[in-house]
Parts: sequence; structure tokens; C-alpha cells
Amino acid sequence: MKKLKVIGIALLTLFLTVALSACGQQTTKLKVAEVTRSIFYAPQYVALEKGFFEDEGLEVELTTTWGGDKTMTTLLSDGADIALVGSETSIYVKAREANDPVINFAQLTQTDGTFLVAREEVTDFKWEDLKGSTFLGQRKGGMPQMVGEYVLKQNGIDPQQDLELIQNIDFANIPSAFASGTGDYVQLFEPTASIFEKEGVGHIIASFGEESGHVPYTVFMAKASMIDEDEEAIKKFTRAVYKAQKWVEEQPAEETAKLIQPYFEDTELDLITTVVDRYKSQGSFATDPILDEEEWNNLKAIMDEAGELPEDVPHADLVNTEIAEEIINE
Repeated sequence: MKKLKVIGIALLTLFLTVALSACGQQTTKLKVAEVTRSIFYAPQYVALEKGFFEDEGLEVELTTTWGGDKTMTTLLSDGADIALVGSETSIYVKAREANDPVINFAQLTQTDGTFLVAREEVTDFKWEDLKGSTFLGQRKGGMPQMVGEYVLKQNGIDPQQDLELIQNIDFANIPSAFASGTGDYVQLFEPTASIFEKEGVGHIIASFGEESGHVPYTVFMAKASMIDEDEEAIKKFTRAVYKAQKWVEEQPAEETAKLIQPYFEDTELDLITTVVDRYKSQGSFATDPILDEEEWNNLKAIMDEAGELPEDVPHADLVNTEIAEEIINE
């Protein structure tokens, strides 16, 4: 009887210990706004599907806000704690003399994600082939357009003089405009570029990402006040992102495609695999979250070339690398 009593007390103690431990594990909720839903952001979806955020005690609520302006507005109005968007938006906010600047703290993609698609099949493409053609470009002021024009200029083409540049079509309608016959060439994201190639609508002939080099194309950012007030949550978030980046780097493209397929239900697995492999092969997925100064300066050069750089903002003003460096060195 005495032995049973001792066992009972021991079990009760164990139960209370586990219960108190569970109560002590607080979950931090973070609202994340992504600029669009894209296979380009595969590591983010991997972090969600593999439970890397949960492992850090984070509950991440992901919302797609469809556009840089809307995403930044959502962040600035506290509709989101973290935004996944192009770094150029943080420079635009800084130029408006915001009291609470937006800080880039973890890079997700490090190249442009668009491709040059030709209506006709090209066997020996040269950039000078675009001269005299009709080019269906991206929205003025956005990173795709700025990178597109930068690459054209680097290859001796004046976008305003050497071709007919169309920029008055909404982002969502660019693919359908090309498919219906507008333009000889078009600048497209994946998976649309690969879908067009598969259907014979167009042919991928060049990568703007390969041509433009490393830039902080899509970055996780938060208001400076949020980082100051809850730096621990930002560290946990960055740690989860880094785990996902390493996972994507180490796994075959097909494994990543299988994992993120729920986010692209209308896209076939083999197509997702093709896109992941293409982005991975050209180094579009950042392998760590550090946004270095060289990438930042490349971004500013592209913006300046496009006439869209409102002011020269030093790397140290809008980029926090300390958090990412700490995570990597753990």
C-alpha cells in the first residue's frame, strides 16, 4: 500500500512538471504579408510545412497582399508584423521621412525572378535581337521593370529608343496580353514562363536574374520599432527561415516541389519541380538570410539607372545583418 502511494505521488509530480512546462511554452503570433504567391518564395513555404516556425514557438499567419504598395501599406498600418517584399520599398518609405523606418533583416531571394520569353523559338539569341521589336515589360517603378531595363542597357539597348516598350498593362494581365498577341517579347515570372513554353505560347530564351547579378530582390522586413520591442521573435523567425534555406539547398528540387505543392494546387507537380530547379540552378534562393552591402549597392545602382532612386541610403541605415549573422554563427 505504501509502495503504491509512493508511485502515485511520483506520477502526480511528473504530471504537474509536464503541465507546468507546457504552460511555460508561450507561442508568439506573427502576421506575415507576402507581396505575391510565388514558387520563387519556396523556402518560406518549406519553413511553414516543415514546422520550423512552430519549433521556434512561433505561430505564423501568412497573407498574400498582391503588390508592393499594398504590402508596405499593410506593414506600416500594423496589419502585419513582417512583410516579404522587395527591398526597394524600404528605400521609398525612408525617402518619405517615415518616423518608423522599415528594416530589412532576412533575405529570401537574391536574384531577379523573371525570364525573357519570345513569341517565336530562337536558336541563337543575342540581346541585340530585341532592337526594333515590341517588348511587353513590367510596371514602371517596380523591381522587375527596373531590372529589365537595367539588363537591356547593360547589353547596349536603350529601352525608350531602340524598341517599343509597353508598360501600361497591369501585372496580372501581362501574361494574357502576350498570349492574345501583344508583343514580340515579354518579361515573365515563373511558373507562367514555363507554362507558356509547355503550351507553345512562347519560349524562354534568357534569365534576367542571371544577367543582373545578386540583388536583395525579396526580403523579410519589419518596422524598426517592432524589431526593438520584440527582437527575440525576429531572431526566432530568422532562425526558422535559415533552416528552410539550408533544407532547400540540400534537397533535390522534386522534394521541395512536393512539400510546397499545397500552396500551388492548380500547378502540376512536374511544373513546380521544373521551376524550383530553374531558380535553384541560377542561385535565386538565398542560402542564408544575410543581405550584404554589395547586394545593397547593386540594388541602388539598378534603381538609379532607372531614375527611381529617391536618395542614396547607406546599407547600415535600413539593413540589420546582426540578427542573421548571430543565427548563422550559432
